[in-house]
Amino acid sequence: MGKIIAVASGKGGTGKTTSVAAISSCLAILGYKTLCIDFDAGMKNLDLSLCMADFAVTDYMDVASGRMDLMEACSESPQIQKLYFLAAPAFLSQAEPEREAMKAMFGSVRDEFDYCLVDSPSGLGQGFRMANENADMAIIVTFGELPAMRNAQQAANEVREMGVGERRLLVNRVMPKNLKRIHSNIDDVIDTVGARLIGLVPEDKAVFRALHANVPLILYKQRLSVYDYLDIARRITGEEVPLRHW
Repeated sequence: MGKIIAVASGKGGTGKTTSVAAISSCLAILGYKTLCIDFDAGMKNLDLSLCMADFAVTDYMDVASGRMDLMEACSESPQIQKLYFLAAPAFLSQAEPEREAMKAMFGSVRDEFDYCLVDSPSGLGQGFRMANENADMAIIVTFGELPAMRNAQQAANEVREMGVGERRLLVNRVMPKNLKRIHSNIDDVIDTVGARLIGLVPEDKAVFRALHANVPLILYKQRLSVYDYLDIARRITGEEVPLRHW
């Protein structure tokens, strides 16, 4: 039975989509059959981070509506074995999918995949609820700025109220010198958000370079942050992995 992991943030710019692509790629590299689903209808960018923009021609609504079977709709990565992608629709109509239909879709996902990471849209609206209400785990992505931490706290509270049993925190784009300037540290971020830490990822210029080279971050030759994403993937699978250099 596969595990559904919703990856959310209270605001944009935290590196959430990059994190979904990187962690999913790492899980696949570790040998787990992994699906990424983009739930950010109208603002979808996960295909770019996965380097699969030319492969995604169907979306999750095709599955939820019953027009296509799950595996027919999913696209397999041409560069990373065991990694699959299901896109968001170009827009979400006012008539949102029935909850039972979404529940059935995620039931099929659990049957087919070891792990599924859902890229939840920023904010706490309809897309956020749809992405998180069937999740077994929520990973809240933030970085060490007060507005981002406050919004991450709101997102963590929301998924708690939705009944998501496991809530974890990923502190992304970490620059220790910036935390020192505002007299803050990682413990302050954890206390503010109120979720258990799953990983710290440094600011990494390779994220920008890999994206524009159309190379998945895990395959890019200069990628400092990949090792931290790999550690996060291993923690998701249940391994006890110490934090690196923090």
